[in-house]
Amino acid sequence: MFLTLFTYFSILAFIGLSLLKAYEYARMPMHGRWELYPVPKEGDGRGHYGGSYYEEYEWWNKPRKVTHAGEIVDMLKEMLFIKNLFINQRRQWWVCYSLHLGIYVLFVWTFMLFVGAVTELSGTPVAATAGVWGSLVYYVTFLAGAAGAVLLTVGAGGMFLKRMSDSTLSRYTTPQEYFNLLFLFAVAVSGLVVWSGDPGFNYGREIMMALLTFSPIQADTALTIHIILLGAVMIYIPQTKMSHYVGKYFAFHKVLWENEPNLKNSYMEEIVRDALSYKPKTGTTWSAPHINPGSASKK
Repeated sequence: MFLTLFTYFSILAFIGLSLLKAYEYARMPMHGRWELYPVPKEGDGRGHYGGSYYEEYEWWNKPRKVTHAGEIVDMLKEMLFIKNLFINQRRQWWVCYSLHLGIYVLFVWTFMLFVGAVTELSGTPVAATAGVWGSLVYYVTFLAGAAGAVLLTVGAGGMFLKRMSDSTLSRYTTPQEYFNLLFLFAVAVSGLVVWSGDPGFNYGREIMMALLTFSPIQADTALTIHIILLGAVMIYIPQTKMSHYVGKYFAFHKVLWENEPNLKNSYMEEIVRDALSYKPKTGTTWSAPHINPGSASKK
């Protein structure tokens, strides 16, 4: 039962730590207002050329048109396709997107394993020649699993080599970032090793059925290593900078695109007042008067 319990723990840890990270981001004090444009949520048509509500005469006396649809669309372009990297560093985008796309496709594969497990538990076999539904589930699972594993392997390995060989990237790459890529690469390679012995991913559906029925997972050495590596990386990711899948929402919605007006007696005024009340921790060596008031009298 160890592998079953460990898998449950890994899944719950990934979800719980991700939610904790989101909670920590949500409770962070107000960021420094950038006032950068365009802002996709501006609903007055000015967003496409970089305009804002500041163009209106006495804008503070007029209602604002805000739409979050444009914000969501623009955010999805970045999250699903890494749009800014594609625009600014096209050559690096190919290998970086391979890594991210591999992860996205493997989420589809995991869902199809769940569908396949439920299908088999209901009495319908899943195989290449198991009828319309059974064969459909089989082939979609096969394509998603194969494509996801290959893309992740190429992406993680390629990004590691790119950061090692590019003098500019290597200058800003920390040892932990190299470790992160090698960790993902090891998980992907161990998955390919297991898949080579079972191209139809029958083992995956058996694991999913064991989880659904709370039964022991039957695994050989290669599969055991893969499950432990995969579970470990799921616990590890939310605690590192790879948790940007959580942070990107806050980076866009609450930092880059936050342009709520700071009007008298408004909610934004309260947030600004709270932000100004923050004081540095004891022992700070910052000398700016507004950070360390005692330093002003020494000048």
